[in-house]
Amino acid sequence: MAVYAFVFPGQGSQSVGMGQELAEAFPAARSVFEEVDDALGEKLSKIIFEGPIESLTSTENAQPALMAVSMAVLRVLEQDGGLDLAGKVTLLAGHSLGEYSALAAGRAFGVAEAARLLRLRGQAMQKAVPAGEGGMAALIGVTLAQAEDICTKASAKGDVEIANDNGGGQIVISGKIAGIDEAIAIAKELKIKRALKLPVSAPFHSSLMKPAEDVMAEALAKANITAPIVPVIANVTAERETDTDTIRQNLVRQVTGRVRWRESVAAMVGMGVDTFVEIGAGKVLSGLVRRIDSEVSGLSVGTPADIESFLKTL
Repeated sequence: MAVYAFVFPGQGSQSVGMGQELAEAFPAARSVFEEVDDALGEKLSKIIFEGPIESLTSTENAQPALMAVSMAVLRVLEQDGGLDLAGKVTLLAGHSLGEYSALAAGRAFGVAEAARLLRLRGQAMQKAVPAGEGGMAALIGVTLAQAEDICTKASAKGDVEIANDNGGGQIVISGKIAGIDEAIAIAKELKIKRALKLPVSAPFHSSLMKPAEDVMAEALAKANITAPIVPVIANVTAERETDTDTIRQNLVRQVTGRVRWRESVAAMVGMGVDTFVEIGAGKVLSGLVRRIDSEVSGLSVGTPADIESFLKTL
């Protein structure tokens, strides 16, 4: 019997048209997109299904949009596929904004609450640093120790730190543009496999996001959060959580803190998980999972065909 963890994608997995096939095929999926539209007071679903990609990629749209697609998939699995989440799934986790999707999946808060929080989070992260002052870069084929050393040296030119420890030799760094440029130059001198700037408009998961952290601390203090029906692995601790106060604190810390994805996957494997199911758009996390631990299975479920084939395995 497979031991399942459901994992939820973060920013970068978005594409125009994601979830549209689901919405057309299943009333349960359509209701999620309608709920998100109502919560935000605008037709985010139109941007998700029709674009343009520039609007969808905007942080304030991408974050609630990716959550909406994940929750549409999950609701179809539950309502049409008869999935008993708490009975079948051992753990939940998400990458960055995906942690909100994981918590919504676990009923810690509703879809509407998640949409409003993610819209605010996206806006706050965008405003935290003036445009052009911060950025991010991916280092490929690097160890955590090497990446930390590169960041320490590059910070002489401008603060830069590790944002995501994604595993499989992939680490994302974040900070001031001068520091990012210096880090890329150092990585090339060290013959690191690849070092490239990412097409993002702000230095996410870095100390430069402190203004956004303050905004989210205030919002999350007022949010109605209950204990999830399935434990959620927190990005900032890579530990299993069900305590509502700790969940709240972890979501606040996550704005400036490191996404410990490699450690999170390792922790879930240590808790017995052998099958990771990526719920929503893209296949980023299922690919990372297999690179972190070649012994486990990584599946992605985001379309009606994916749902049909996954339900047959249960």
